[in-house]
Amino acid sequence: MKVHNYLETEAIQDAPGVLRRVVIGADDGAPRFAMRVFEVTPGRSTPFHSHWWEHEVFVLSGEGIFKCNGGESSIREGTVVFVAPNEEHCFANTGNDVLRFICVIPLPNTAVP
Repeated sequence: MKVHNYLETEAIQDAPGVLRRVVIGADDGAPRFAMRVFEVTPGRSTPFHSHWWEHEVFVLSGEGIFKCNGGESSIREGTVVFVAPNEEHCFANTGNDVLRFICVIPLPNTAVP
């Protein structure tokens, strides 16, 4: 079992103004999924990218836009987003506060590309 505050997990800078914390992952004994917490500062965004795995996102705080090949949607506290495999996407902060969200992905050795 692991119980801790997410802020106790080291933050990694993915891009300018974008921090990622792997709060639960393989190093914790999780066999199938990783849970990550992202923080995007105002005016910044995650890179526009795609990958073979899906992920599920829950917005904890802030506001912004989810952009994908199919367009864009406003997001804010309480919004959930499903990102399909190979869908190009990014999360942009359009608000005045940090955009914070949970992102769950499969671990590489548990999903089939």
